[in-house]
Amino acid sequence: MARIETAPQARTEYMAQQKSSYDYEELLACSRGELFGPGNAQLPAPPMLMFDRITEISEEGGEFGKGYVRADFDIKPDLWFFPCHFPGNPVMPGCLGLDAMWQLTGFFLGWLGEPGKGMALSTGEVKFKGMVTPDVKKVEYGVDFKRVMRGRLVLGIADGWLKADGEQIYKATDLRVGLAKQEA
Repeated sequence: MARIETAPQARTEYMAQQKSSYDYEELLACSRGELFGPGNAQLPAPPMLMFDRITEISEEGGEFGKGYVRADFDIKPDLWFFPCHFPGNPVMPGCLGLDAMWQLTGFFLGWLGEPGKGMALSTGEVKFKGMVTPDVKKVEYGVDFKRVMRGRLVLGIADGWLKADGEQIYKATDLRVGLAKQEA
């Protein structure tokens, strides 16, 4: 497969701005398409943005030695999903935790400087062994990359997890997110 190249100067300028962590305002800039440039990876805007900060991101290391992302989400009892997901029994929908892992996978691909709009494609297996309730103070996410394929479609494959107040309660394998270059 042929690698999609960006203009060398633009890629060099972007790589000079690459950081190892991002605060909430920078994540909002990404949701507006300002972080990786027009037509490239974006995060969703609140309330669908499912983390408050990226605490670590690296192209090396992680469980498989191919890079990783770590992020935090501060849980507040008045979050939008608690009153509507099982009224009287408030829990964060499990699909939102899974979506956060896909969001982080796509962010990583954009952070690498790869071009294109992101899309969640699939996951292998998802296991839940607990719930995020209004009593939880902090959710931590981890995404560990197995592979990044660069061709007509840039594809990231990773495993992810979610911890609620330090206890791992979600595990997802083979998260797949692609970046597709938009045709003019």
